[in-house]
Formats: sequence, C-alpha cells, structure tokens
Amino acid sequence: MSLAAKKIPRLPPLPTIRDMVKLYRLQAIKQLSQNFLMDERLTNKIVKVAGRIKGGSVLEVGPGPGGITRSIIRKFPEKLILVEKDRRFLPTLELLEEACREHIDVHIVRDDILKYPTEMAFAGTPPVAWEEDKRVPISIIGNLPFAISTRLLVNWLKDISLRRGAWEYGRASLTLTFQQEVGERIIAPILDSQRCRLSVMSQIWTLPQLKFTIPGTAFVPAPNVNVAVVTLIPLKEPKTLLPFDLVEKVVRHIFSMRQKYVRRGISNLFPEDVREVFTEQMFQEADLDPTLRSFQLSAEECIRLADVYHRIIQAQPKINEFNYRAPKGERFLLQDVQDNDGYPVPLQESP
Repeated sequence: MSLAAKKIPRLPPLPTIRDMVKLYRLQAIKQLSQNFLMDERLTNKIVKVAGRIKGGSVLEVGPGPGGITRSIIRKFPEKLILVEKDRRFLPTLELLEEACREHIDVHIVRDDILKYPTEMAFAGTPPVAWEEDKRVPISIIGNLPFAISTRLLVNWLKDISLRRGAWEYGRASLTLTFQQEVGERIIAPILDSQRCRLSVMSQIWTLPQLKFTIPGTAFVPAPNVNVAVVTLIPLKEPKTLLPFDLVEKVVRHIFSMRQKYVRRGISNLFPEDVREVFTEQMFQEADLDPTLRSFQLSAEECIRLADVYHRIIQAQPKINEFNYRAPKGERFLLQDVQDNDGYPVPLQESP
C-alpha cells in the first residue's frame, strides 16, 4: 500500500497527558530544567512549524510524558526516535509506541542527548545532496531543557559545519525551544542589542527563525520566562569553510568585551609580546575599524577576522595554544618559543 493510501494513525482512547502525569506521579525535576507542555494546541503548533514530516524521520529530544510526541504521531512520520534520559517517562512513551506500532516505526532510546550519536537514529536514510533545493526528510524536534539548550545547539552547529551526525544525510532541519531571550539572541541581526556569539555562529551555518513565543504559564511547572520556538535550516552554502572551532574561538573573543572596542577582545588572542603587532594586522588585513563594537559586526566581517587569524596561526602555530585566561605563570611569550634545534622561533609575517 502506498503512503498516500495510508491513513494517519488514530491513537486508541488514552488518558490525557495531564491524567498520565498524575497516574504515574510524574513531577518535573528542577535540576534537570524540566517543564511539561500539555496544551495540545501548542504542541500541534510546534510540530506544524517543523514543516512536512509525513513519511520522513523525526528525532524528538527529551519527549518527557509525550505531549509533543502525540502531535508528531498525528503527522504520520515513517520513523520516530525518542531520546529520553529520564527513566520515569518510559511507561508513558511505551504506551504511545504500542498505540501506533502498526503505522509508525517508533524507537525509544534512553540516553543523554549530549552524548547520543544522531547518525544512528537515521541509519538507512537515503542521503540528499547538500546543494539540492530539496532537503533530506529528517527533522529534529525538541522542548529542550534550558540548562543544556545553548551547549546542545553549538554542538549541532559544529555537526552541521562538518556535515556529520544527522547532517551526513543532508540538510536536516531543527525545531527547538529556548528561553525567549536565548531565542532572540539566536536570530539577532547586526546592531541589535541582543547580538552575541550565538547569533553569529547560528547565522553562519543556518537560517534561524523565531516562529512564535509560548507564555511560561503554558508549562508545568511554569518557568519564570517565556519560551521561543526557533527553527534552524542549514544553508546550502555556509558563509565560510574555515574550521568551526577556529571561527568559534575568534567570535568568542570578539564578543568577550561587549562594552569595549572589538580590538580589545581580539587582542587577547595573542601573547603579550606580539599582541599589538598581530592585533593591528588583524584589522588591517580584514579592512575593519578596530573601534567598532562587537554588535556592529556582520557575520561576514567576523569571518574576515577569523580568516586573518587562520593565516597568522598557519605561520605561527604556537599562537593557537595561547590562552589569556590561563594563570599568569602558565602563559608564554612567543619570543621564548624554541624550534626543534633549540633556537628561538623568529616572528614571521603571515602570507
């Protein structure tokens, strides 16, 4: 039977999510940043902005008692992977798995999403070339715990840059929840007061969009903040091919001193004895005004600075090891670095 001929599966009569939470005596654990979303209209809205998932594969992060899971099931994906760390939610998820077993291939994985290899979830999925207009039918959806949301996003941005994990199959989409302030930072444009490292990193490799905001009162227990639903679609052509870690390092220094000239943050990339020389070189070769503030830089201008830094550390690899936050006694001067024959390494002009 073709997919078109199949009907969207109907769940057998089940207790509501609220009833199941009471039945299994489930309580959100504050230390795990857990907040349950039980309003079906809102869970349906989250799944709707994820785009077409019928016949595709969906990875849901932290499904909890299964509110968003039910909304996903109603869209009839072919495969649904539920990655949940908390064993308390397994009975409610197993109930949903049993209910749609004849229609959807559901896998419940008890694991920490920060450690889970996402490529395993989509094994066997035919890849779609990155440059094609059509995206691979893979979606990642999650009501993320606030405590790990930023770290998880940065991890996934790196995977996108390397086209690994879920993105070895193509341009898989992300639909995620964040604290409203974090969601606004992700999409913040140049000159916006919310613009930060996360803004630039997200916008170099993806097209992020804040779709809508959910009031905190819709969650149980209600957080003290509202929640933003953000989609991120990997770009067909990222704004740079430089290594992710190098770009992140430079961007982190750019935004490390928001109230000062960007020159001040960039200078901390270099040992004290060569700081002025290389800082001046960074801005000259990037053709940028060193008295700009970090939020005044576009993603492309941040990349120009990263490109110059990349050339500098190619000529002087030891500079890449410098950490200005290290205890003073553990820092080094470039003139003290010696080559394999015991001679001081001379300063070199970067190409």
